[in-house]
Amino acid sequence: MKTRYLWLTRRGNMTRRQQREFTPLRTSSLRVARAWAIKESAMRLWNYRSRSWAERMWKRWYGWAIRSRLEPVKKVARMIKRHWDGVIDAVLTNVTNARLEATNAKIQWIKRLACGYRNRERFRNAIYFHLGGLDLYPDALAAHTKS
Repeated sequence: MKTRYLWLTRRGNMTRRQQREFTPLRTSSLRVARAWAIKESAMRLWNYRSRSWAERMWKRWYGWAIRSRLEPVKKVARMIKRHWDGVIDAVLTNVTNARLEATNAKIQWIKRLACGYRNRERFRNAIYFHLGGLDLYPDALAAHTKS
């Protein structure tokens, strides 16, 4: 039976038929079922607003992940442990790096558009020009209205 799509689909997006097919899979003793349960549990940890509750629940999750005997899950748990303060701060502030990623994508677009620059100065000027947020219209044209 091919079940990859079921494991990757969020439970809220599943049809009733998919939920019926998925229930025996997720309650089975398969390693993928354990990994899925740990992943789903981690998804719910991002909703805490209290530092003490967030740390308590993340520590509980960490213990479960480390004892899971699933090396990829343990690797992720160790990475979270190394970045513990940043993870807890990200949970509490609900800040993402989406804006930074968007800016980086625009810089990469500028780089592809020019097919290389003669020097760093020109590349830097192109970034400032496209991402600087400057109003390039002269005041006289911006103030002109049809009367």
